[in-house]
Amino acid sequence: MTRKTSAKTGSVAAKLAKVLGWALLALLGSLAALVVGGYLTYRYLEPRLPDVDTLADTHYQIPMSIYSRDGLLIAQYGEKKRIPIAFADTPKRVIQAFLAAEDSRFFDHPGVDYQGLLRAIVSFLRTGEKRQGGSTITMQVARNYFLSSEKTFLRKIKEIVLAVKIESKLPKERILELYLNGIYFGHRAYGIGAAAEVYYGKTVDELNLAEIAMIAGLPKAPSTFNPITNPERALSRRNYVLNRMRKHGFIDDQEYAKLLDQPETASLHVRPIELSAPFIAEMVRNEMYRQFGEEAYTNGYRVYTTIDSRWHLLAEKALRRGLHEYDERHGYRGTKEHIDLKKFTTEAQWDEQLSRYGWIGETRAGLVVAFGKDGGADVYLGQGRHIELDWNGIRWARRYINENSQGPTPRSARDVLKVGDIIRLRKGPEGHWQLSQVPEVEGALVALDPKDGAVLALAGGYDFTINSFNRATQAQRQPGSGFKPILYAAALSEGYTPASVVNDAPIVYADPTQSGGVWRPKNYSGRFYGPTRLRVALAKSRNLVSIRLLKNIGLKKAIDTAIEFGFQPEELPHSMPLALGSGSASPLRMAQAYAVFANGGFRIEPYFIERIETNSGKIVYQATPQVACEECTDSSDMPKSRAPRAISPQVHYMMHSMLQDVVRIGTATRAQELHRSDLAGKTGTTNDYRDAWFNGYVPGLVTVAWLGFDSAKSLGQGETGGEAALPLWLHFMREVLKDIPERHFPLPNGLTTARVDPASGLRVSAGNPNAIFEVFPSGHTPHGAARKPRPVAVSDPAADSEDEQESPAPEAAPVEPASPGKTIETLF
Repeated sequence: MTRKTSAKTGSVAAKLAKVLGWALLALLGSLAALVVGGYLTYRYLEPRLPDVDTLADTHYQIPMSIYSRDGLLIAQYGEKKRIPIAFADTPKRVIQAFLAAEDSRFFDHPGVDYQGLLRAIVSFLRTGEKRQGGSTITMQVARNYFLSSEKTFLRKIKEIVLAVKIESKLPKERILELYLNGIYFGHRAYGIGAAAEVYYGKTVDELNLAEIAMIAGLPKAPSTFNPITNPERALSRRNYVLNRMRKHGFIDDQEYAKLLDQPETASLHVRPIELSAPFIAEMVRNEMYRQFGEEAYTNGYRVYTTIDSRWHLLAEKALRRGLHEYDERHGYRGTKEHIDLKKFTTEAQWDEQLSRYGWIGETRAGLVVAFGKDGGADVYLGQGRHIELDWNGIRWARRYINENSQGPTPRSARDVLKVGDIIRLRKGPEGHWQLSQVPEVEGALVALDPKDGAVLALAGGYDFTINSFNRATQAQRQPGSGFKPILYAAALSEGYTPASVVNDAPIVYADPTQSGGVWRPKNYSGRFYGPTRLRVALAKSRNLVSIRLLKNIGLKKAIDTAIEFGFQPEELPHSMPLALGSGSASPLRMAQAYAVFANGGFRIEPYFIERIETNSGKIVYQATPQVACEECTDSSDMPKSRAPRAISPQVHYMMHSMLQDVVRIGTATRAQELHRSDLAGKTGTTNDYRDAWFNGYVPGLVTVAWLGFDSAKSLGQGETGGEAALPLWLHFMREVLKDIPERHFPLPNGLTTARVDPASGLRVSAGNPNAIFEVFPSGHTPHGAARKPRPVAVSDPAADSEDEQESPAPEAAPVEPASPGKTIETLF
């Protein structure tokens, strides 16, 4: 029995040993196959994988930021918010939190944590689900920088191979730095720097440990554990990270207990736009894309513009105020939005209805809920706030019929509004609420530094959010009489003087495009004034004088001069209507042209980007504009490039004095309310009142205001440049000129003054009671009879005769008493 049992036992043992032997062989074979398979897979994939050497010089995708000249943030472009942090600058607690949450053996494994990977395989074999990824920080770097996020075994194998290669190429500190700056944290935040700002409004070194743990818990599932959208699960994840830190000895039990009691304080922190300047921001974006392509949005460029933040805000405010003033002159168009207050009875329901209407420009939405006893209305603004819209804020609202007609003046709010109307309101100049509407008319205002062309302020329309068309740069409109000073400058360079007399009389030109085949230009008043000095003709904007002047000097001379002022050939028609501004120009182009008058006679090129820096502060572009000056140096006494002359100093001085008379006695006398003697400029109005301009300046600052409809329909009878555009200009200049002292151009060599007869422009004796002073090229004063114009000898500082120096040279042009009657504007 014993022998049989022993035999059986031996037989079982032999069989078991045989089975174990086969199992061992199978295991060894499997391991060998696994090794060989892994090697072959590596040899196959390795040459097909990205080059990890590129990580050594990684450029993080950082959005482009645009700033004003004084450093206020205007805009950011780019999908990824990122603030890179060097490993050496990363707080120790941040590193500990991420190691505890993501990869506690990071500094020990060779890029792949085989223990974690084995746990993930076992978990998959047990459950059939990929619950554990087994990814190390290095593997996540491989995935984030080189691979897609698809969950496949092939991607995991690629991840492992890349991780091993990365570890062989880069030190652990650099790998961790790449991870902390590249991982996604939700809400467009990439990297710990952006996450700290987005969730807590702090820099990384300002975070407390509870906040660090919250951020460290996000990479696993940024949407699931997000403290903004899912605070309960986020808090649970934060506490898990803290527990992991405790287990690994990064914090003790006492600190852990205290941290668990800390409430979660995360909230969305988006760096606010500090200066709303969307039109200039879009100009910069377009230029940066043109220069750098898609990299403009990812390379972290910091673009500093020439915009002065204070002046820009004043420009936007002035433009909107001027558009509202025009709009209200032409009546109230009513509202199309109305709700039934029998159906919507509570303030909560009213809030819901009003939430569909945001701010547009200077206007906000309000709900008319009742009428007051004094002719006003009770208006609900939302969030429990009511205001009394009094009669003074409504009385302007005559019914709009067309641009030339309005209905009768209302007698109370009931004549204009109904209970349940959703209306627009704005605050008037005195700060009181008044009924309003979004203007249909549009406009633009541009301010330039005429010394070098820097754009200091630019408002391209009423509100960028409802219409992004930039009228300051993109609108090509007829400049009307605003072009006349260029024509007059051409005439002065040909030998005319401010005292030259040209006949303001009817003139007819053959023109097959006109009714009857002829063109009969006329003055704004329809009257003709006979022989007229050029100074008076420009101040009063006499059309017939301009046409005869162009005929006398020739189209070529006028066009060549306009090009010297900055106009492009395609903007200048080769026909006689050019004399009345029939070409095309943007407000920025007109500002460039008038900068010649504001800087002493030099052509400058407008620019709006002052410099471009990389994210590290390296300057990759610095504007080097040509400067309007005779001998140019900067504060370091380094020579600068001089802008080319458009007109001589003598022609410039004569033109400046004539443009001052536009303000003193001409079509822009309203500007005298600023009480300055250095103002100059020119109004412009085009045919059928489609465009209204004021191109004005003081020495050192040029500002152009334009108003019109995008459809080019009429602004309405009487809406001239002096009536519609000049107020915009005044609203802006009234504020900015408070900080700019008066300045006058000195009389240059080669000019002198003499007494002339105001009717004939001829020189008269000192005893003539009607005599006025005029400025002339030296030695070329008119004596006794009209002379044929002679070219101005700009380089000949000939000595003046004794009689011509009886009165000191004026700092500005002589003043002629304004004649009564309506001002004259171009109508072409």
